[in-house]
Amino acid sequence: MKSILLLLLATVLLISCGDQEANLEFERQGRNVPSFDSDNAYNFIDEQVSLGPRVPNSEAHVQAKDYLRSELEASAGENSVFVQEFQQVVYGDTLTMFNILAGFGLQHQDRILLAAHWDSRPRAENDSLDSGSPILGADDGGSGVGVLLELAQIFKENDVPIGVDIILFDGEDYGEVSDLDNYFLGARHWSNNPPVPGYNPRFGILLDMVGGEDAVFYKESYSMRSAPNLVNEIWQIAEIKGYSDLFINKRGGAVADDHIIVQQQAGINMINIIHHSVNENGSVQFPPYWHTQNDTMEIIDRTTLQAVGDVLLELIYNRIPR
Repeated sequence: MKSILLLLLATVLLISCGDQEANLEFERQGRNVPSFDSDNAYNFIDEQVSLGPRVPNSEAHVQAKDYLRSELEASAGENSVFVQEFQQVVYGDTLTMFNILAGFGLQHQDRILLAAHWDSRPRAENDSLDSGSPILGADDGGSGVGVLLELAQIFKENDVPIGVDIILFDGEDYGEVSDLDNYFLGARHWSNNPPVPGYNPRFGILLDMVGGEDAVFYKESYSMRSAPNLVNEIWQIAEIKGYSDLFINKRGGAVADDHIIVQQQAGINMINIIHHSVNENGSVQFPPYWHTQNDTMEIIDRTTLQAVGDVLLELIYNRIPR
Protein backbone atom coordinates (compact mmCIF):
# COMPACT_ATOMS: atom_id res chain seq x y z
CA MET A 1 0.00 0.00 0.00
CA LYS A 2 2.83 2.38 0.86
CA SER A 3 4.56 1.79 -2.47
CA ILE A 4 1.30 2.33 -4.36
CA LEU A 5 0.69 5.60 -2.53
CA LEU A 6 4.21 6.85 -3.18
CA LEU A 7 3.87 5.95 -6.87
CA LEU A 8 0.62 7.92 -7.00
CA LEU A 9 2.23 10.90 -5.29
CA ALA A 10 5.24 10.73 -7.59
CA THR A 11 2.97 10.79 -10.61
CA VAL A 12 1.13 13.91 -9.51
CA LEU A 13 3.81 15.78 -7.55
CA LEU A 14 6.94 15.41 -9.67
CA ILE A 15 7.45 18.57 -11.71
CA SER A 16 10.32 19.76 -13.82
CA CYS A 17 12.68 22.42 -12.60
CA GLY A 18 11.57 25.76 -14.02
CA ASP A 19 12.64 29.37 -13.83
CA GLN A 20 12.57 30.05 -10.09
CA GLU A 21 12.26 33.81 -10.55
CA ALA A 22 9.25 33.43 -12.85
CA ASN A 23 7.68 31.08 -10.33
CA LEU A 24 7.70 33.93 -7.79
CA GLU A 25 5.80 36.49 -9.85
CA PHE A 26 2.23 37.35 -8.90
CA GLU A 27 -0.76 39.30 -10.20
CA ARG A 28 -4.49 39.38 -9.59
CA GLN A 29 -6.27 36.65 -11.50
CA GLY A 30 -9.92 37.62 -11.03
CA ARG A 31 -10.78 34.33 -9.34
CA ASN A 32 -13.23 33.85 -6.49
CA VAL A 33 -11.61 33.46 -3.08
CA PRO A 34 -13.32 31.25 -0.46
CA SER A 35 -13.80 32.40 3.11
CA PHE A 36 -11.62 31.40 6.05
CA ASP A 37 -13.32 30.43 9.32
CA SER A 38 -11.17 31.37 12.31
CA ASP A 39 -13.55 29.55 14.66
CA ASN A 40 -12.72 26.29 12.88
CA ALA A 41 -8.98 27.04 13.08
CA TYR A 42 -9.34 27.85 16.78
CA ASN A 43 -11.12 24.55 17.41
CA PHE A 44 -8.41 22.63 15.56
CA ILE A 45 -5.84 24.18 17.89
CA ASP A 46 -7.97 23.39 20.94
CA GLU A 47 -8.24 19.73 19.90
CA GLN A 48 -4.45 19.45 19.77
CA VAL A 49 -3.93 21.19 23.08
CA SER A 50 -6.57 19.04 24.78
CA LEU A 51 -4.32 16.01 24.16
CA GLY A 52 -1.50 17.57 26.19
CA PRO A 53 2.09 18.34 25.17
CA ARG A 54 2.87 16.64 21.83
CA VAL A 55 6.42 15.62 22.72
CA PRO A 56 7.99 12.71 20.79
CA ASN A 57 7.66 9.32 22.55
CA SER A 58 4.69 10.51 24.65
CA GLU A 59 1.17 9.09 24.50
CA ALA A 60 -0.17 12.53 23.55
CA HIS A 61 2.27 12.61 20.63
CA VAL A 62 0.89 9.36 19.18
CA GLN A 63 -2.69 10.48 19.79
CA ALA A 64 -2.00 13.79 18.04
CA LYS A 65 -0.40 12.02 15.07
CA ASP A 66 -3.51 9.88 14.66
CA TYR A 67 -5.78 12.90 15.04
CA LEU A 68 -3.91 14.97 12.45
CA ARG A 69 -3.76 12.13 9.97
CA SER A 70 -7.50 11.54 10.40
CA GLU A 71 -8.33 15.21 9.84
CA LEU A 72 -6.19 15.42 6.72
CA GLU A 73 -7.62 12.19 5.35
CA ALA A 74 -11.11 13.62 5.84
CA SER A 75 -10.13 16.60 3.67
CA ALA A 76 -7.70 15.15 1.13
CA GLY A 77 -8.77 11.50 1.07
CA GLU A 78 -6.92 8.48 2.46
CA ASN A 79 -4.90 7.94 -0.72
CA SER A 80 -3.58 11.50 -0.63
CA VAL A 81 -2.12 11.39 2.90
CA PHE A 82 1.21 9.85 3.81
CA VAL A 83 2.85 9.51 7.24
CA GLN A 84 6.65 9.46 7.08
CA GLU A 85 7.84 7.64 10.20
CA PHE A 86 11.47 7.90 11.28
CA GLN A 87 13.64 7.43 14.34
CA GLN A 88 16.56 9.43 15.68
CA VAL A 89 18.69 9.24 18.80
CA VAL A 90 18.70 12.57 20.64
CA TYR A 91 20.31 13.09 24.05
CA GLY A 92 20.52 9.33 24.48
CA ASP A 93 16.86 8.65 23.72
CA THR A 94 15.58 6.98 20.54
CA LEU A 95 12.73 9.19 19.36
CA THR A 96 10.01 7.93 17.02
CA MET A 97 8.67 10.80 14.95
CA PHE A 98 6.22 11.34 12.13
CA ASN A 99 6.01 13.85 9.31
CA ILE A 100 2.44 14.03 8.00
CA LEU A 101 1.92 14.90 4.32
CA ALA A 102 -1.24 15.62 2.34
CA GLY A 103 -1.75 16.59 -1.30
CA PHE A 104 -4.59 18.63 -2.82
CA GLY A 105 -5.36 19.28 -6.45
CA LEU A 106 -3.47 16.19 -7.53
CA GLN A 107 -4.37 16.88 -11.17
CA HIS A 108 -1.98 19.85 -11.11
CA GLN A 109 1.71 19.21 -11.73
CA ASP A 110 2.46 22.82 -10.79
CA ARG A 111 2.47 22.94 -6.96
CA ILE A 112 3.18 24.94 -3.81
CA LEU A 113 4.05 23.80 -0.29
CA LEU A 114 2.50 24.86 3.04
CA ALA A 115 4.03 23.68 6.31
CA ALA A 116 4.00 23.95 10.09
CA HIS A 117 5.43 21.90 12.95
CA TRP A 118 3.05 19.88 15.09
CA ASP A 119 5.25 18.84 18.02
CA SER A 120 5.48 20.91 21.20
CA ARG A 121 8.52 21.78 23.27
CA PRO A 122 9.67 19.23 25.91
CA ARG A 123 10.87 21.94 28.29
CA ALA A 124 9.87 25.51 29.24
CA GLU A 125 13.25 27.12 29.81
CA ASN A 126 11.78 30.64 29.85
CA ASP A 127 9.28 29.86 32.61
CA SER A 128 10.32 31.10 36.04
CA LEU A 129 8.17 28.58 37.92
CA ASP A 130 8.16 25.36 35.90
CA SER A 131 11.02 25.25 33.42
CA GLY A 132 11.44 21.49 33.32
CA SER A 133 8.00 20.42 32.14
CA PRO A 134 6.82 20.29 28.52
CA ILE A 135 4.57 23.03 27.20
CA LEU A 136 1.14 22.80 25.60
CA GLY A 137 2.30 24.83 22.59
CA ALA A 138 -1.04 26.34 21.59
CA ASP A 139 0.68 29.00 19.49
CA ASP A 140 4.14 27.48 19.07
CA GLY A 141 3.13 24.55 16.94
CA GLY A 142 -0.62 24.35 17.41
CA SER A 143 -1.62 27.56 15.63
CA GLY A 144 0.13 26.85 12.35
CA VAL A 145 -1.38 23.39 12.25
CA GLY A 146 -4.83 24.80 13.06
CA VAL A 147 -4.64 27.22 10.14
CA LEU A 148 -3.50 24.46 7.78
CA LEU A 149 -6.29 22.07 8.85
CA GLU A 150 -8.87 24.77 8.14
CA LEU A 151 -7.24 25.45 4.76
CA ALA A 152 -7.38 21.71 4.05
CA GLN A 153 -11.14 21.73 4.59
CA ILE A 154 -11.44 24.71 2.25
CA PHE A 155 -9.36 22.97 -0.42
CA LYS A 156 -11.73 20.01 -0.21
CA GLU A 157 -14.77 22.19 -0.90
CA ASN A 158 -13.16 24.64 -3.36
CA ASP A 159 -10.97 23.38 -6.20
CA VAL A 160 -7.49 24.82 -5.93
CA PRO A 161 -6.07 26.53 -9.04
CA ILE A 162 -2.64 25.06 -8.31
CA GLY A 163 -1.54 21.90 -6.54
CA VAL A 164 -1.09 22.41 -2.80
CA ASP A 165 0.88 20.11 -0.52
CA ILE A 166 0.70 20.34 3.26
CA ILE A 167 3.50 19.02 5.45
CA LEU A 168 3.28 18.88 9.22
CA PHE A 169 6.85 18.53 10.46
CA ASP A 170 7.68 16.68 13.67
CA GLY A 171 10.59 17.30 16.03
CA GLU A 172 11.02 20.99 15.26
CA ASP A 173 11.27 22.09 18.87
CA TYR A 174 13.22 19.27 20.57
CA GLY A 175 16.69 20.79 20.85
CA GLU A 176 18.06 22.42 23.94
CA VAL A 177 18.87 26.13 23.92
CA SER A 178 21.51 26.97 21.25
CA ASP A 179 21.72 23.32 20.13
CA LEU A 180 20.37 23.90 16.63
CA ASP A 181 21.60 20.49 15.47
CA ASN A 182 18.73 18.92 17.41
CA TYR A 183 16.03 21.29 16.21
CA PHE A 184 14.09 20.88 12.94
CA LEU A 185 14.39 17.09 13.02
CA GLY A 186 11.38 16.41 10.83
CA ALA A 187 12.36 19.00 8.23
CA ARG A 188 15.88 17.55 8.11
CA HIS A 189 14.58 14.01 7.62
CA TRP A 190 12.06 15.00 4.95
CA SER A 191 14.59 17.12 3.06
CA ASN A 192 17.18 14.32 3.07
CA ASN A 193 14.65 11.53 2.42
CA PRO A 194 12.03 13.00 0.09
CA PRO A 195 9.12 10.61 -0.46
CA VAL A 196 8.93 12.01 -4.00
CA PRO A 197 12.41 12.42 -5.52
CA GLY A 198 12.70 15.60 -7.56
CA TYR A 199 9.81 17.32 -5.84
CA ASN A 200 10.07 20.98 -6.88
CA PRO A 201 7.16 23.24 -5.91
CA ARG A 202 7.11 26.89 -6.93
CA PHE A 203 7.64 27.92 -3.33
CA GLY A 204 6.93 27.01 0.27
CA ILE A 205 5.37 28.91 3.18
CA LEU A 206 6.04 27.97 6.79
CA LEU A 207 3.59 29.02 9.52
CA ASP A 208 4.97 29.26 13.06
CA MET A 209 3.28 31.08 15.95
CA VAL A 210 0.51 32.56 13.80
CA GLY A 211 -2.35 32.61 16.33
CA GLY A 212 -1.22 34.61 19.33
CA GLU A 213 -2.72 37.77 20.77
CA ASP A 214 -0.96 41.01 19.83
CA ALA A 215 0.89 39.20 17.07
CA VAL A 216 3.23 41.06 14.74
CA PHE A 217 4.68 39.52 11.59
CA TYR A 218 7.79 41.30 10.40
CA LYS A 219 9.42 40.27 7.13
CA GLU A 220 11.74 37.55 8.38
CA SER A 221 15.27 38.10 7.07
CA TYR A 222 16.09 34.62 5.75
CA SER A 223 12.77 34.70 3.88
CA MET A 224 13.67 38.03 2.30
CA ARG A 225 16.92 36.55 1.05
CA SER A 226 15.36 33.45 -0.49
CA ALA A 227 12.03 34.72 -1.85
CA PRO A 228 11.57 38.51 -1.49
CA ASN A 229 8.87 38.65 -4.19
CA LEU A 230 6.75 36.17 -2.28
CA VAL A 231 7.23 37.97 1.03
CA ASN A 232 6.38 41.34 -0.48
CA GLU A 233 3.27 39.96 -2.20
CA ILE A 234 1.95 38.49 1.05
CA TRP A 235 2.55 41.69 2.98
CA GLN A 236 0.94 43.73 0.19
CA ILE A 237 -2.14 41.53 0.33
CA ALA A 238 -2.26 42.02 4.09
CA GLU A 239 -2.14 45.79 3.69
CA ILE A 240 -4.96 45.78 1.14
CA LYS A 241 -7.06 43.66 3.47
CA GLY A 242 -6.48 45.98 6.41
CA TYR A 243 -4.04 43.79 8.32
CA SER A 244 -1.01 46.08 8.21
CA ASP A 245 -1.06 46.28 12.01
CA LEU A 246 -0.21 42.56 12.07
CA PHE A 247 1.89 42.23 8.92
CA ILE A 248 4.46 44.95 9.58
CA ASN A 249 6.04 46.27 6.39
CA LYS A 250 9.55 46.23 7.81
CA ARG A 251 12.38 43.76 7.72
CA GLY A 252 12.54 41.61 10.84
CA GLY A 253 15.11 39.32 12.35
CA ALA A 254 16.76 36.19 11.01
CA VAL A 255 14.86 33.31 12.62
CA ALA A 256 16.30 29.79 12.37
CA ASP A 257 13.38 27.51 11.60
CA ASP A 258 12.22 24.65 9.38
CA HIS A 259 12.20 26.87 6.29
CA ILE A 260 15.99 27.25 6.43
CA ILE A 261 16.47 23.48 6.38
CA VAL A 262 14.07 23.07 3.45
CA GLN A 263 15.78 25.89 1.56
CA GLN A 264 19.30 24.61 2.14
CA GLN A 265 18.79 20.85 1.91
CA ALA A 266 15.85 20.51 -0.52
CA GLY A 267 16.51 23.61 -2.62
CA ILE A 268 12.96 24.94 -2.25
CA ASN A 269 12.42 28.68 -1.87
CA MET A 270 10.54 28.84 1.43
CA ILE A 271 9.52 31.73 3.65
CA ASN A 272 8.42 31.95 7.27
CA ILE A 273 5.42 33.82 8.67
CA ILE A 274 6.27 34.00 12.37
CA HIS A 275 5.37 36.22 15.32
CA HIS A 276 8.57 38.03 16.23
CA SER A 277 10.16 41.45 16.44
CA VAL A 278 13.64 42.93 16.80
CA ASN A 279 14.63 44.66 20.02
CA GLU A 280 16.78 47.78 20.37
CA ASN A 281 19.92 45.64 20.44
CA GLY A 282 19.04 44.07 17.10
CA SER A 283 18.22 40.67 18.60
CA VAL A 284 15.15 38.63 17.68
CA GLN A 285 12.42 38.85 20.30
CA PHE A 286 9.52 36.42 20.62
CA PRO A 287 6.24 36.93 22.52
CA PRO A 288 6.38 36.75 26.34
CA TYR A 289 4.66 33.34 26.47
CA TRP A 290 7.26 31.74 24.15
CA HIS A 291 8.73 28.57 25.68
CA THR A 292 6.74 29.04 28.89
CA GLN A 293 3.75 27.33 30.46
CA ASN A 294 1.62 30.30 29.34
CA ASP A 295 1.51 29.11 25.73
CA THR A 296 -2.08 27.93 26.17
CA MET A 297 -5.45 28.52 24.54
CA GLU A 298 -5.82 31.71 26.60
CA ILE A 299 -3.38 33.55 24.31
CA ILE A 300 -4.90 32.35 21.02
CA ASP A 301 -6.64 35.16 19.15
CA ARG A 302 -9.19 34.48 16.43
CA THR A 303 -8.42 37.85 14.84
CA THR A 304 -4.82 36.80 14.24
CA LEU A 305 -5.91 33.46 12.79
CA GLN A 306 -8.41 35.21 10.52
CA ALA A 307 -5.79 37.58 9.16
CA VAL A 308 -3.35 34.79 8.32
CA GLY A 309 -6.06 32.67 6.72
CA ASP A 310 -7.49 35.51 4.65
CA VAL A 311 -4.08 36.50 3.31
CA LEU A 312 -3.10 32.95 2.36
CA LEU A 313 -6.39 32.25 0.60
CA GLU A 314 -6.08 35.43 -1.46
CA LEU A 315 -2.55 34.43 -2.44
CA ILE A 316 -3.43 30.85 -3.35
CA TYR A 317 -6.72 31.41 -5.15
CA ASN A 318 -6.22 34.81 -6.75
CA ARG A 319 -2.56 35.81 -7.08
CA ILE A 320 -0.68 32.83 -8.56
CA PRO A 321 -0.67 32.87 -12.37
CA ARG A 322 -0.92 29.62 -14.26
